[in-house]
Amino acid sequence: MRRQNNSLKKFLSLIVFISIVAGGVFIYFSPQFEKNKPKILFENSGFWNLKDGLKISLFDESGIKSYKVYYKTGTSEIVLANKNIGEKQNSVMFEIEKFTLDSNIEKIKIAIEAVDNSMWNFLQGNKTYEEFDLTIDRKRPLANVLSNSYNIKRGGSATVVVEVNDKNLNKKYISFNNEYNFELIPFLKEGYYAAIVAWPIEVEDFDIVNLVAIDKAKNKTVTKVPFYIKDLKIKHDNIKISKNFINQVSIPVLKKSDYTIPSDDAEIFVKQNKELRAENIKTIRNESLKNMSRDLVSKYTIRPFKRLEGSKTFAGFAEKRQYFYDNKVIDNAWHLGMDWASIKHADIKTTNSGQVIFNDYLGIYGNTLIIDHQLGLQSLYAHTSKFSVQKGDIVKRNQKIANTGSTGAVFGDHLHFGVLVQGIEVNPLEWMDKNWIKSRVTNILDEAKQLISSSK
Repeated sequence: MRRQNNSLKKFLSLIVFISIVAGGVFIYFSPQFEKNKPKILFENSGFWNLKDGLKISLFDESGIKSYKVYYKTGTSEIVLANKNIGEKQNSVMFEIEKFTLDSNIEKIKIAIEAVDNSMWNFLQGNKTYEEFDLTIDRKRPLANVLSNSYNIKRGGSATVVVEVNDKNLNKKYISFNNEYNFELIPFLKEGYYAAIVAWPIEVEDFDIVNLVAIDKAKNKTVTKVPFYIKDLKIKHDNIKISKNFINQVSIPVLKKSDYTIPSDDAEIFVKQNKELRAENIKTIRNESLKNMSRDLVSKYTIRPFKRLEGSKTFAGFAEKRQYFYDNKVIDNAWHLGMDWASIKHADIKTTNSGQVIFNDYLGIYGNTLIIDHQLGLQSLYAHTSKFSVQKGDIVKRNQKIANTGSTGAVFGDHLHFGVLVQGIEVNPLEWMDKNWIKSRVTNILDEAKQLISSSK
């Protein structure tokens, strides 16, 4: 009898043990008892202007049960949000509206608590607590225009010199039509900047040019840059595309650029003239912005660019071209440089010193060189047959850099010369005019120098 009782006790103990282990395993692995704490995302830069809302996001696989947000200044704690959530929500996003702080307070801590719906921690759930330091910045950046060109023409350039100051400055740039942004280059001394800006030829209407300065707390100052605008005479050309051009030019250029070749002749040309052209223009812009000099400029000298020696001009800037195939319009494009031709494989020399920032094959442009001349100004040499310099080389005035050729989407040997402003092709004729450079560039920089030198 006693032996039976012992056996029963052992059996019951085993059942209890198995139940405890099974219960433990269930609790440990059950989604209802998940152990991961909620994640908190507080969208901030460490600075706050007391005007914009504070955006907070909470995430948890078992759902957010409750949250609490408060700020600390010294020993005081002020609750900003405190909420229990009824329905299961795996993500909760909300915004803390602005609130009043004493003017002498410059730093606060934002504390965030989040609890999930898990049954872990004795049914209390997982809890996350995080603190975030915020510097209070109520002041907008100082942003003044010191000097700028009197006017700007479509497809043309202008110069701007500005003063921008803020102890927490984040961004500063010149905006054209709120669409194109131009970087500001350090000029003369700290707090002063210069930029050459462009009116892109494809933008028909001039709206506004602004100096924009934004600090880390998102305080923003926008100052208008005053310009009078001038018209540009657009030349319209009709160009017939032959089957011979498609076979001997378009197809090889597309193949060399790793493009598939359509079966239709017109589609082949459009792919070369539209798709590949767009990619090439994007590459020019990217390489220009990536490699342009951002060093402080204290003295700036730029000479009028010269036409290729002994050449004739066969095409100019701002020619709007319509392309015909079998008497039908199949495409259109802007010609954005000067085409000069002389003898085959003519020497190409630089007018201005600078640094080579690009030398490579570039689709419709063929073998292409780009030279940086500081302040975001660059010169472009396309369709060359041979390079005499490499990327990174410093070139001097009148130095041979390449030879003309017929690489890219062209038939005959010539040089396509372009002028870039932060990667945007602008009217080279302006930069070939000594008086224009003096009145639109060097005089503006000199005027600004005097103002800066006379300031404390």
